[in-house]
Amino acid sequence: MSDLGSDAPLRLTVLGSATPYPTVDNPCSGYLVTGGGARVWVDAGTGTLGPLQRYVRLDGLDAIWISHLHADHCADLLTAYYGALYADVRLDAPIPLYGPPGIADRLADFLTNSARRSPVESAFAVTELSDGHRAVLGRGPGALTLTSRAVVHGMPAFALRAEAGGRSLVYSGDTAPCAALTELAAECDLLLCEAEGDDPAHHTAEQAGETAAAARAGRLVVTHVGRALTPGAAVARAASRFAGPVGHADPGAVFTV
Repeated sequence: MSDLGSDAPLRLTVLGSATPYPTVDNPCSGYLVTGGGARVWVDAGTGTLGPLQRYVRLDGLDAIWISHLHADHCADLLTAYYGALYADVRLDAPIPLYGPPGIADRLADFLTNSARRSPVESAFAVTELSDGHRAVLGRGPGALTLTSRAVVHGMPAFALRAEAGGRSLVYSGDTAPCAALTELAAECDLLLCEAEGDDPAHHTAEQAGETAAAARAGRLVVTHVGRALTPGAAVARAASRFAGPVGHADPGAVFTV
């Protein structure tokens, strides 16, 4: 992307939104968030590293942020590790990686092939998330701020609020409806909320609409829609509970906030 000055718009690009495995034309959960002169890969679900490179190389990222350690949200960190260390990528420093507690050891457990632990930290500068964690990328009043809140998913999981230039977008990650997400999303310009289905560890499409309404979000985009529901049906069901604009996270879609 060319407009990456500190006053550039806050932008969400959908790399993939499928669950729990990619479709022919839709990778799993992954997004590129840009704003305040920074680029952040938000969730690295299966298949998202490919489309990420349409917009930015690994050595052009300012950070990676991971909501939780289910494979459909983090599996492409494994191939990103090989790309960062053993291919044509040239890192000046390890890529900042924000993720749930234990993320470095989980990666190393998979990647280690000998008695020597794989040097995960050579590729990623890992910071473990905690409830209320805040990171600032860039400098000045237009910097991109990332705020994380712990949410309810039966394992360590986080939602994200990204803010730059007075605009805000919130990503639910995977979570059941909970007060922490509603509070994080309060008055946000765009809420990207999962709508997996009837599993109690997730939102239904109707609940995504209810969370957007309770948070007084300006716009709702449903993502991570379960296989039993079409994107169009998910949008219609969410819209039955939320009066604002509702869309779906189609792969390749770009939302300027």
